[in-house]
Amino acid sequence: MYRRFGVLLAAVLGVTLTAAAPATADGSGHFHPKSFPTEFSLPNGWQPEGIAISGTTAYFGSRADGSIYAADLRTGTGKVLAKGPGTPSLGLKVDNRKRLWVSGGTGGDARVYDTRTGALLAKFQFATADTFVNDVVLTDKSAWFTDSRKAVLYEVPLNLKPHRTLALTGDLVVTPGATNLNGIVTGLDGGLIVVQSNTGKLFRIDPRSGKSTEINLSGQTLTNGDGLLREGRQLYVVQNRLNKVARYTLSRDGATLAAERTDARFDVPTTVAAFGKRLYLPNARFSTPPTPETTYNVVAVERP
Repeated sequence: MYRRFGVLLAAVLGVTLTAAAPATADGSGHFHPKSFPTEFSLPNGWQPEGIAISGTTAYFGSRADGSIYAADLRTGTGKVLAKGPGTPSLGLKVDNRKRLWVSGGTGGDARVYDTRTGALLAKFQFATADTFVNDVVLTDKSAWFTDSRKAVLYEVPLNLKPHRTLALTGDLVVTPGATNLNGIVTGLDGGLIVVQSNTGKLFRIDPRSGKSTEINLSGQTLTNGDGLLREGRQLYVVQNRLNKVARYTLSRDGATLAAERTDARFDVPTTVAAFGKRLYLPNARFSTPPTPETTYNVVAVERP
């Protein structure tokens, strides 16, 4: 039934279903994470950017038209969940109500989808000019979005009430026209942590006042810093054009480089999500001219 529906939907939307070798199961029918494919394809021309994982389903936004693709980590097969508005879908997160929060890039907006039906539940327009809404993190009460063109964060209450714009002060200096604030995660102290791609700096943000404080990286620079993932005191930073994932250990005084991982399969990965002992990264292939036939994929690696 799923396969038939997926093929029909793909035909309607002009997208080919992708597949990988199936994972093996024991006699009970349960899949083993170690047998999940470590690489699988996305639709040709997809131009992926963000990834979010909920259960064994991974969601990917398209920079090309903002569509959302849902793939089963157990098999690598997937389908288009929602057709996009024609503007990008970048950073993604899924909340505990099965809603997918999407950063709208040059559209200057955020969108919220029902992951069960693909229905658009809400849209929030943050800006209309000189904007690039890049990434999102969820807290207990809000979704927070970065804008790579502005010294602001956007806060949307999880109850879908109107958003507010938080002006940032302090150590952060935004360079006009550059990719400034990018990945965002929650901090150890209830605040937020963001990476500035063009400078390679990391900042703590007070969500009440908007004050930014640069985090001491002990001489390191997060060149091409993109997506972030925090697990306890461990902060994973994707450095896209360096084809690298770095792991830093956070402390009150700063962050210290603990490990790095590269992989021959990396082709400008942009962000990261975790499942079990693995990290999953979509290859954005920024250095490859995009066409409707350009291939894209997702790779999984062990944590560094």
